[in-house]
Amino acid sequence: MLEKRGPAIIIVISVLVPLVVILLMFMPVRYNFLGVESGQLPLLHAVINGMTAVLLITGYLLIKKQNRIAHRWVMTTAFVLSAFFLVSYVISKISNEPISYPVDAPLRYLYLFILVSHIVLCAIILPLVLYTMYFAWNKKFEKHKKIAGWTFPIWLYIAISGVLVYVFMQPYY
Repeated sequence: MLEKRGPAIIIVISVLVPLVVILLMFMPVRYNFLGVESGQLPLLHAVINGMTAVLLITGYLLIKKQNRIAHRWVMTTAFVLSAFFLVSYVISKISNEPISYPVDAPLRYLYLFILVSHIVLCAIILPLVLYTMYFAWNKKFEKHKKIAGWTFPIWLYIAISGVLVYVFMQPYY
């Protein structure tokens, strides 16, 4: 049943999640219902992104060694961490006003390049990850391998660039 409905569910999730994040970015009023200070969640996000990057590289190395069971566990953990990140990021957007990078900062253009590429790739990674996982769960390994060739480098870039965005912004939190 899930095999037949999977693609429809993936499409709905892939459309709804970015829409919710965009709406939250433009909320006129913030509701800090957890009482979290503005700098705490970005640090958590950077740690999660860093851990995700390590897991992705580990998963890549494991599959190259044909260790499918360990690969599955590591990649599932990366997926769960990314899902936790997404929930935490939504809470962050609900709780705190956005903080801008200073206009006169010396590395502003490098920061903006990393940030914009990170955001653009975030918009497309969700369906890629969901389809990659879907094909693996349904034992369609040729399709899994083909899409994973696109998913892995994009997901890894997003994880690493997420840490870099935090490093750039850290003095301003």
